[in-house]
Parts: sequence; structure tokens; C-alpha cells
Amino acid sequence: MKTVSVLGSTGSIGCSTVDLLLQAPERFRVVALVGGRNVTRLAEQARALDAEYAVIADETLVGELETLLAGTSTRVSGGREAVIRAAGVPVDWTMAAITGAIGLEPTLAAVRNGGCVALANKEALVCAGDVMLREVHQAGATLLPVDSEHNAIFQSMADRQVDQVEKIVLTASGGPFRRASIEEMEKAPLEAALKHPTWSMGAKITIDSATMFNKGLELIEAARLFDMTEDRIGVIVHPQSVVHSMVQYTDGSIIAQLGSADMRIPIAHTLAWPKRMATNSPRLDLAAMSRLDFEEPDEERFPALRLARESLRAGGAASAILSGANEIAVEAFLNRKIGFRDIARVVEDVMQSLGNQKADTLEQVLRWDEEARRLARSMITARAA
Repeated sequence: MKTVSVLGSTGSIGCSTVDLLLQAPERFRVVALVGGRNVTRLAEQARALDAEYAVIADETLVGELETLLAGTSTRVSGGREAVIRAAGVPVDWTMAAITGAIGLEPTLAAVRNGGCVALANKEALVCAGDVMLREVHQAGATLLPVDSEHNAIFQSMADRQVDQVEKIVLTASGGPFRRASIEEMEKAPLEAALKHPTWSMGAKITIDSATMFNKGLELIEAARLFDMTEDRIGVIVHPQSVVHSMVQYTDGSIIAQLGSADMRIPIAHTLAWPKRMATNSPRLDLAAMSRLDFEEPDEERFPALRLARESLRAGGAASAILSGANEIAVEAFLNRKIGFRDIARVVEDVMQSLGNQKADTLEQVLRWDEEARRLARSMITARAA
């Protein structure tokens, strides 16, 4: 049986992973489940999967979790250090799905075990790409991309002829404002931004999809995952979200991965890799689709793509600064403190103010991530004054 741990088990990706584990109990033994604040869901998962460890990030909820898991063999703990310790317990496969910069240290702890790490935390490679890849190499670990786009590229490069790749192309749904004018987006209410036309996701990633910062972060991540320069990574808007991404080879061939808009498909691919496993995900009916549309993204309406490319070219801490500022700006929008278009403005202002900085160590990455957040909060407060 393959031993597994799920970091971020109570979030969207984590719940989909748990669903797959419950479908194949004969194949997997669950070692650790790590949740944020949803103590009830974490307890339910731990009971269902007979997990060895259940860890809640919010230390104040440890007592409640102990009560909910009374009578089981599951060991309970909580707090930041407990999360990192749980991530460091040796297993064959770890789902790294703790979102944001707070997921960096747990992800690194999992990498250092030298097993397979299914990476759903964008910030691990966006903010700390050089640090993360250095640790992966030293530990002999294997990174398996969970994002539907990167997983599609990974599958499309299955023959490993990386030297024959001309470029990779990430697809984007275009989000809820694909056809909206700049004027309409300036006035867009929170409720409209949260209505993604294709995917069902958490609030933060849904807003990132609406601004296309999600695609910008994926562009940076793809450069590091597949060792591609920025000019060899394209982005194309594909509203049906059927073609998840594609690879163009030097002979003119394009290989793409298609599937329904269900995150259990890429998760299952990484969970069973190098084999496959059955899922109950909806099957794609191309005849029923009848058409697939593609269009170039508009970087004037969606400046996130331009900012991501700029940060990738700049190197150093630029991507960590972009990511940190974006997290704070999205949080402010979700709390109705700034407008939709202000998200990109705040990020660009923070990037210009902090410039390019070194980020050779995790400490430097975390320092500039925190500085970007502090400055973004200050700028948001000033806008509201």
C-alpha cells in the first residue's frame, strides 16, 4: 500500500484528494491529514480514512479536535510547528495543498523526505522556485504538478523529449469578465467576480482567475517546473476549459490533454503515478461539445499576465513580491475595501516600490513576501483614506 499525507485536507483540493482516497482504500494508507480551521471536517476525514495523525493549524482548536476524535487511534496536534512536523513524516506521496506563503515550509519539509510531492501550492515555486528546486534535487524528490494546466503539460510530455519542445501553451478560461470592458470591470461587484463560468474553487483562487493573476502565477510556475524561459510559454483563452494545456514540438506537432473540468482527474493522475486509477469524474463528450474556442488574452484588460512576465524576467524576489502583494489585494477586495481593478494596481505599485531583491534562501523569500504584504496593506489603507 502507498503511504500518503494530505497537507490542506479541508480545502477544495484536499477534499477532492480525500474523495479519491476513500474510493480506493485497498491502495492507500493515510498517515497525516493537516487542516486549517475546519475542525469538524478534519475530524470526519480522519475517522473515515483512519489517519495516524490529524493536525489543525489553528492551535486554539486542538481541544475540540481531540474531543471529536476521542476513541480513535488518531494522534492529534495543532499549531505551526505541528503542521511542519506532520509534513516531515516520511511517506511515499504527499499532497501539498496549503495555499499561500504559509505552505512553503510544510512543502519543503515534505520534499526533504525524498518521496513524491503532488504540488498544488503555487507559491512554493512562484515565491521560492530556486530554493524549492534546489531542495528537490538534493533530496531526490519527485514533483508532480496538480494544477490542471501543469498536469496537462506533464502528461503531454510523457515521452520526456524535453529538448524537442518548442513551446508550451497554458489555457485560461477567461473567467467571469472575459467579455467585460475595462469600465465594466472597474465597477464589478464582488458577487460577479466570484461567479466562475467553469470551475468550482475557493474564493481566493476564483478571484485570481477573474483577474488572471492565477494564470500569471501558473506561467511563473511552469517556467520553473519545466525549465522554460518566459518567451517559450504562451497563454491562450479557451472558455470551454476542455483543453487543459498543450505542448508544441519542433516538428510542428501539438500534443494536448483534454478532460472534463474536474480537479479529481489531475489529482488522480499524481496519486497513482506512474500508473493510473479509476475515477467517477464526468466523461468528456466531444460530440456534445460541438465546438472549442480559442482567443488571445487582452493584457490591457488583464494586466496580471504582463506583471507576471515582468517578475519572471526580473528574477530574484520579484515573483514573491508579486504573489504576496496579490494575496493582500485579493483579501481587501473580498472584504470590499478596494475595487476589482485595484487588485492589479496595488500589485504593480508594490512591485515598483520594492524593485528587485535577492531571494537565494527561504529566509530572504519570506522576508520579501512579508515586506510586500506590509506595503500592500499600507497602500490599501491609504486608498481608503
